[in-house]
Amino acid sequence: MIKRWLPWLVKGGISIGLIGWVLSQVDLPSAWAKAKAIDPALAGLAVLMMLVQIGLGGVRWGLVLRALDAAFAWGRTIAVFYIGVFFSIVLPGAVGGDAVRMWFARKGGLSLPTAINSVMLERAVTVFGLVLLVCLTQPILMVRVPDLPGTVVFPVLLAVCVIGILALASMDKLPGSLHRWRLVRGLAHLAGDTRKLFFHPAWSLSCLLVALAGHINLSLAVYLLARGLDMDIHALDCLVLVPPVILIMTLPISIAGWGVRETAMVTAFGFVGVPGDATLVLSILFGIVTMLTALPGGLVFLLAGGRRMEAEELAAEEAEPEQVPALRTAPPPLP
Repeated sequence: MIKRWLPWLVKGGISIGLIGWVLSQVDLPSAWAKAKAIDPALAGLAVLMMLVQIGLGGVRWGLVLRALDAAFAWGRTIAVFYIGVFFSIVLPGAVGGDAVRMWFARKGGLSLPTAINSVMLERAVTVFGLVLLVCLTQPILMVRVPDLPGTVVFPVLLAVCVIGILALASMDKLPGSLHRWRLVRGLAHLAGDTRKLFFHPAWSLSCLLVALAGHINLSLAVYLLARGLDMDIHALDCLVLVPPVILIMTLPISIAGWGVRETAMVTAFGFVGVPGDATLVLSILFGIVTMLTALPGGLVFLLAGGRRMEAEELAAEEAEPEQVPALRTAPPPLP
């Protein structure tokens, strides 16, 4: 029970603490007035773009799967990705949705190593694309904010990403005596899959382009919400400032990014002179739109037979070893 609730308590405490700190720094009546005056048409368009974002994520994962020679239909891929997005919202941190994706991919017929590696590598290419976009747009931000602190952080982070990918691709070069360990064998399999994705330009470039398109799409969704709030901000500002915020949100230290997103966004937009109360409303609306577009993933989960599959998995774990094969039935087709 303690293990089950401790992540919620810790990450919930961080989220509440950060949100409380941000609220103490802004003019709440002004923020509420801005929220009530949002343009519903632009807000609806932002919701549409967030739905497009889910489709781009499914395509990105599908490309990774095809690079790994994994047979997974496009419809199933996007549906499972949507289920993962839903659980990323309802579970503490973003990794819960990734675990659900791995589980559904395994139940869908993929081998366990492929199910795990595909999600890990999709995450890797997404983060790499995000860091690359931040580095590419950083000179634009430095023109706007010449005394911007920490300008070397993201170039260094990009170098770390490249070194990390090369290190992953070399994990099967470990001494043969270590391959008796399951973890080392898993790393060796991950190394081969890493080379399949990143060392083949057709796959790596296509995945990277889709990742970049997704990050740009997110930035434009935030821009639409900002324009709906009548904020004096340019689309280029969002393109430059939103990716670092999203990168910080990938840290699994809060519930669905709440608190971390607000703190990071108020700080980032403050560099270009946007008032904190307006940015707080923008961040909260962005979080609400993200939740609204993720919630239908729960319906996809139910339509995919998720509850039945979960019950069968639990029954299989509690059964005698000889009873397990009979209980592990194939999942129904995803919509």
